Amino acid sequence: MSSYEEGNDSKLMRKVKENPFVPLGLAGFVGIVGRQLYKMKNRGDTKMSVHLIHMRVAAQGFVVGAMTVGVLYSMYNEYIRHPKEEQNAGKHS
Repeated sequence: MSSYEEGNDSKLMRKVKENPFVPLGLAGFVGIVGRQLYKMKNRGDTKMSVHLIHMRVAAQGFVVGAMTVGVLYSMYNEYIRHPKEEQNAGKHS
């Protein structure tokens, strides 16, 4: 065991700071599924299977979009933002 044990709350907050789009993706997924389940009673003549497929596609699309934006954000931080900061720090030394 390590001498420093991180609590669940601090571990969650660290993970959210490292990957801010994961909670956004989860919240969007829950929001879309909740909205579509609420709309299910007023779906009209649409078959249940078609309604569920639309719900799944919308929720998956939101999660994949959030993951893509998160990857692009982390690539920007790692390859564009931080190398410039390192170059600027090297010039001032």
